[in-house]
Amino acid sequence: MSKATIAFVCLALLSLSACGNTMRGFQKDSTETGLAVDNATHRVLKAGAR
Repeated sequence: MSKATIAFVCLALLSLSACGNTMRGFQKDSTETGLAVDNATHRVLKAGAR
């Protein structure tokens, strides 16, 4: 294989790895946001019931 092909393959693998990390971060953030909103909703409803 030529050096250009090897460089292209390495660049492609790095890009795919970065996309995977970004997707994992989005999933984690959305899960944490959902839990925070759920907790806040329960606190508001509990305060309104008093």
